[in-house]
Amino acid sequence: MQTCTLAVDIGASSGRHIVGTVQNGKITLQEVYRFENGVHRENGHLCWDIDTLAKEVVNGLKAAHDAGFAPATIGIDTWAVDFVLLDADNKRIGDAVAYRDERTEGIREALEKEYGLTFADHYARTGIQYQPFNTVYQLMALKKEHPEQLAAAKTFLMVPDYLNYLLCGVPANEYTNASTTALVGADSRDWDDALIEKLGLPRGIFQPIKTAGTVLGHLTPDIQKAVGFDAEVILPATHDTGSAFLAVPARDGYAAYLSSGTWSLLGVENAAAITGPDSCAANFTNEGGYEYRYRYLKNIMGLWMIQSVRRELGEKTGTRPSFPELIAAAEKACAEAGVKALVGKIATGDLFVGDSATKAAIEAKCAPDCVEMEGAAVSQIAAKNGVPCVILRAMSDNADEDGHEVLVVKKFSIGEYVATATKIVAAMVESL
Repeated sequence: MQTCTLAVDIGASSGRHIVGTVQNGKITLQEVYRFENGVHRENGHLCWDIDTLAKEVVNGLKAAHDAGFAPATIGIDTWAVDFVLLDADNKRIGDAVAYRDERTEGIREALEKEYGLTFADHYARTGIQYQPFNTVYQLMALKKEHPEQLAAAKTFLMVPDYLNYLLCGVPANEYTNASTTALVGADSRDWDDALIEKLGLPRGIFQPIKTAGTVLGHLTPDIQKAVGFDAEVILPATHDTGSAFLAVPARDGYAAYLSSGTWSLLGVENAAAITGPDSCAANFTNEGGYEYRYRYLKNIMGLWMIQSVRRELGEKTGTRPSFPELIAAAEKACAEAGVKALVGKIATGDLFVGDSATKAAIEAKCAPDCVEMEGAAVSQIAAKNGVPCVILRAMSDNADEDGHEVLVVKKFSIGEYVATATKIVAAMVESL
């Protein structure tokens, strides 16, 4: 058995188990298990199948062991804002309602009218942007619809907190994810007791906030028996973006990042929260980061559209299209459109190739069929989220000193390219 660490990364569309080992001073990562995730309608709400998620976490641990790995530590990260409640017997209360559910409509306005809490005041306390799905609005919606559930609750756990609890039996709220509830003070970095009291929420359900790096405990005997080994459960930054930022090769304090999944998050990390009126008006957020830093960011459109297309195609055909199917559909669509198509290797990078020397160096290193500047980012994010993708590129120049003539002298028609690309993509979708 090879000793390793094991990371469980769960997003809105899929989850994966990755083992990490250190060999010759370098970290090596290997995916050992992947599973689907998504929402379904239950009792009138969009919900996560939290029980299946929990089973898949355990299945992935066993898969790692069966592959010859002996994880010494386990860490789980997921998306933010969503939660479960446990009763006095540590049994889950109600469903794990997803942030995409419409139950929070009108809740923000209700907080102003019924509780005298304006968003400006709320933002000044917590630094969290307005999103209708923020945990605080979900809790207030639950209080309105099912007050009996809050009354019976003894423990509040966010999704990764709950999965950790099932693994080791220790309830805890991790800081980076807890900050997204809009119930944690931006300056105190702890539960805002006055705010919780003002909203009439039960303070006792919220657990002590733990920081990333905290060792929660060992796997329970039942989990050890199921997976074939014991390991320590350690808190990473359980908000996936909080963990993702740690991998950003930032060279200074001004580095920006774009983390893309179902959502894309664009921002920087700061040493102090920015909660003034200008920041409030711009609706930037101050989510907790590693070592009590602040991820100052905006939520923007991510891969939700791509995921939706893939899902809808799967609903029509019974299966979601694979990579070979997408490539075959693209070839067929190009042929029908009268476009010469080449299936091959694309080199991608962060510079425009416009000289023979650079071109020769790239050819010598990886012998690509073409060069472009965007595909790697799209492919990486698609792979991260388990979304098959195909990249269609139109050749515009020969990647040499004469390339500018295509753009300046020939003045090709963007409209023609767009029309052709649209025709090809439409044909692909129809064939799939």
